[in-house]
Amino acid sequence: MSIPPAPALASVDWTPTRAAGLARLAAFLPAAGGDYARDRNVDRGPSDRANVSCLSPWIRRRLITEEEVIAAVLARHRLQSAEKFIQEVFWRSYWKGWLEMRPGVLTNFDAERQTLRASWAGDAALLRAMEGRTGIACFDAWVRELVDIGWLHNHARMWFASIWIFTLRLPWPLGADFFYKHLVDADPASNTLSWRWVAGLHTAGKHYLARATNIRDHTLGRFDPGGQLAEQALSLRDETPAPVAAALPGGSQVTERRVALLLTEEDLHPESWDLTADVAGCAALESPRVAAATSPAARFSSGALADGLARAGTHFSTGTALLEAGRVTAWAKGLGVTELATGFAPTGLVAWSLDRLQHALAQDGIRLVQLQRGFDRRVWPHARAGFFKLREKIPQLVSPAP
Repeated sequence: MSIPPAPALASVDWTPTRAAGLARLAAFLPAAGGDYARDRNVDRGPSDRANVSCLSPWIRRRLITEEEVIAAVLARHRLQSAEKFIQEVFWRSYWKGWLEMRPGVLTNFDAERQTLRASWAGDAALLRAMEGRTGIACFDAWVRELVDIGWLHNHARMWFASIWIFTLRLPWPLGADFFYKHLVDADPASNTLSWRWVAGLHTAGKHYLARATNIRDHTLGRFDPGGQLAEQALSLRDETPAPVAAALPGGSQVTERRVALLLTEEDLHPESWDLTADVAGCAALESPRVAAATSPAARFSSGALADGLARAGTHFSTGTALLEAGRVTAWAKGLGVTELATGFAPTGLVAWSLDRLQHALAQDGIRLVQLQRGFDRRVWPHARAGFFKLREKIPQLVSPAP
């Protein structure tokens, strides 16, 4: 059974370019203060997103950076007024920093996801959920919105995950996998760890239960799943907690006078990379998600890479190429460089791909340099425990450097 289309999202231009991201930021800025704090938890539906920023797809790929978003907001609003919005910007960085110190969490998730895919293949309840045929009107509508548009309100994401886990009693890794395939803003850290948080695995014993009254009130009466939800349930338990790394990984520095650049969807603003070398050529590494080319997420990833690559070619006045991982070494050798610079990739699919590429490049005497942004170096050390510890540091982190 095919999924009926969701209503058109007229209020957001999802063009996957830096220019579109900056335009969305400019349009949202007036509402980033008290308006956002008051209305942010209301899901008005896919045709009206004026109360939230919808900037996450561009920030996720650093088509626009966290620092320039925060700077733009604080140029218009006092920190106290815009505190709630700025905290949301830091949540994504918190998830990344937390996972950097516990990379085994993602490794374990990936293994469990693969096992569950095989054991649940063809399961009728799972298929009904993924096709939006559960009979729970709000959940089924969110499935259509997710598949057709690739974006959900943050409150709806929590409700969706809670219903998936506690009402439908489906494995959370398969729900996280479903989100990752379809969300235009999904990254391994925020997606996987948010699902773990709802399940009660991030903070032991603290889970999130969707309640019918909350859904009714915060969707302005569009949905009322009264009597359909499991509103009493125990949190899941993590039987194999991953160890915490003693130190955060760091980036590296370019040492040669002439380098090539490799873009990935983890950082698509190479114009702001800290580079002093001449650039011999720019390439983009194809996204792991482009294989599912019909999904909004895949289209956004593909378009974002193309935009980043075009801007890099213009900025550095050099040739460009879109490459599969297996062709990168030959391309770099053809340019005659011994260093290949790229944006630092946090734990996830791209980082794993770069690890393999690093070994392949080394065979031919080429060093892979990962340029880590100062924002990450400042924020991630505060993500060792809960978000509250990082939240306390936000006033310092957003203050101009002395």
